[in-house]
Amino acid sequence: MPPVPAPKAQLLTAHDLGRTLDRMAQQILELIDPEADAAPGLALVGMQTRGVHLARRLQRRIEEQEGIDLPFGVLDVTMYRDDVRLRFEQRRIRETRIPFDVTNRHLVLVDDVVFTGRTGRAALDALMDLGRPASIRFLVVIDRGHRELPIAPDIVGRTVPTLPDESVRVAVEEVDDADGAWLVEADPDSRPSDPTAR
Repeated sequence: MPPVPAPKAQLLTAHDLGRTLDRMAQQILELIDPEADAAPGLALVGMQTRGVHLARRLQRRIEEQEGIDLPFGVLDVTMYRDDVRLRFEQRRIRETRIPFDVTNRHLVLVDDVVFTGRTGRAALDALMDLGRPASIRFLVVIDRGHRELPIAPDIVGRTVPTLPDESVRVAVEEVDDADGAWLVEADPDSRPSDPTAR
């Protein structure tokens, strides 16, 4: 049974997700400059919650494939969201832990789904408060469209056209006891016209 209520369609099986992460790990490796050993290099930053687990899997794949142990950080953007003062029920603030200096470093920001772009904007603001990265690239498993802000992922697992009354749920074993992605009916609070949308 899928870890989402009443799915309309399965977009990725566990096997599909694994293959997608393998491909994206290779795309990350292409960003590494072998001549830049003297400067701060590449690091992965996973966005709470599922982006953290996806980033850890990418880190492990890169280490297994190339023997490169990329620095890894965890980012929570709750207090940077543009709806933080509009919600009656405040979101839970989770851990942010970036155990390296982001200044002059090339960062890969990892999340599960990109929708309106508002969460991505909040993540950029949060990272810029920590320093001045040399670059930030955005990696997502699913791009479902309906952007409200000019936020475009650089590495995409799959692009899935969706309707405003639909949503995408990516599940990871560490949180949901299953891997995969499903198309589901959208929650009323997550539609593009609502300021709480991702």
